[in-house]
Amino acid sequence: MRHLARTVAPLIVGAVLAVLGAGTAQAAGYRYWSYWEGSASGWSYATQGPSLVRPEDGSVQGFRFSVSADSQDASKPRHAPDFAKICAGTPAKDGSKRVALVIDPGVASDAPDGETPPPLRTACARVAEDASSAEALASVAKPLRYDAGAMLCAISGYPATGCGEQVSGNGDGGSEAPTSASAADSGNSNDGSGSGGDDGGGPSASVLVGVGAVLLLGIAAVAQARRRRG
Repeated sequence: MRHLARTVAPLIVGAVLAVLGAGTAQAAGYRYWSYWEGSASGWSYATQGPSLVRPEDGSVQGFRFSVSADSQDASKPRHAPDFAKICAGTPAKDGSKRVALVIDPGVASDAPDGETPPPLRTACARVAEDASSAEALASVAKPLRYDAGAMLCAISGYPATGCGEQVSGNGDGGSEAPTSASAADSGNSNDGSGSGGDDGGGPSASVLVGVGAVLLLGIAAVAQARRRRG
């Protein structure tokens, strides 16, 4: 029995470490501008890129630069989506619409090497009635920079280089980057109810379930061997 325990225990420990290691290796982060839509309930992660969205007069659009893995992990703009305050000095005008913009370049820890994020700012864009969110942004925050796939890479020239590059996880900076103009995961929107994606990393629920399953299998094997010997 002792011999069996000495044999099974290292296998259990090794399997646990392998599961934890796999969970950590798969947690890749990307540095990019995420796109958000504001409402009275807060920020919601946009499901389309800013060039496809045509906001109505009175809308609030947000852009946040940060490192995140997907929409569930993305950090929200750090300013409330308050149209009345942002556009207080811009009266309505026939033939145009007003779009409030929150442009949040993020924090120093998310900035590319050698760059310092500029201050967060808000702006009220007065644009044509059929203008897209990207056109509203361009009217107040040039120069914008896009890549060949129409992903938004820089706002007001920040950052100076790079576009959706991988900065953590398994692999190097040449790994697959976000493919949407709005985010790394354009298929799932954030519900706007949380505080963003600034929490630290850790094993996911699926990884912890895997660890538990491995432990249970090891315990069952020891118990079965004990019954046979009895």
